[in-house]
Amino acid sequence: LIYSSGDSIAALLLGEFSLTRLAVIALLGSTVYALEIPNWFYQVDRMVRPGGTRAALLRTLLALAYFNPLWVARHMALITWASSGSLPGWSILAVASHAFVLNIPLALTANLLIQNKVPAPWRFTASALYSALMAVYYAVGRVWLQ
Repeated sequence: LIYSSGDSIAALLLGEFSLTRLAVIALLGSTVYALEIPNWFYQVDRMVRPGGTRAALLRTLLALAYFNPLWVARHMALITWASSGSLPGWSILAVASHAFVLNIPLALTANLLIQNKVPAPWRFTASALYSALMAVYYAVGRVWLQ
């Protein structure tokens, strides 16, 4: 619900709100993302134990690596499909890459905090709140960066 609320705000800002899009994004957030993201955070915990500057940087970079341009492109493609019933062309990869690069300073800061300051049981919730903000950014970016 947290994630879909961010996308709904973006859809309202863009004049693209629909119940279909809300349902698709809510379903996506409560299934695919709810399984993938905590699992990745668990893998980060297994690969790099918290503690020290090097570990903090590595944990942050691993979180950033997960939300890479392909992840962003998949999300943007699903937004397009949920909004219009059609899938975007390959150009969505360029748009997603541009959105990803522009977002790196904020993403590094947010992921540094989420991965290194937020207790493990709360990381998915913290990530969902951050992702709700990013949902607005990616939905708006999908339109503005084309």
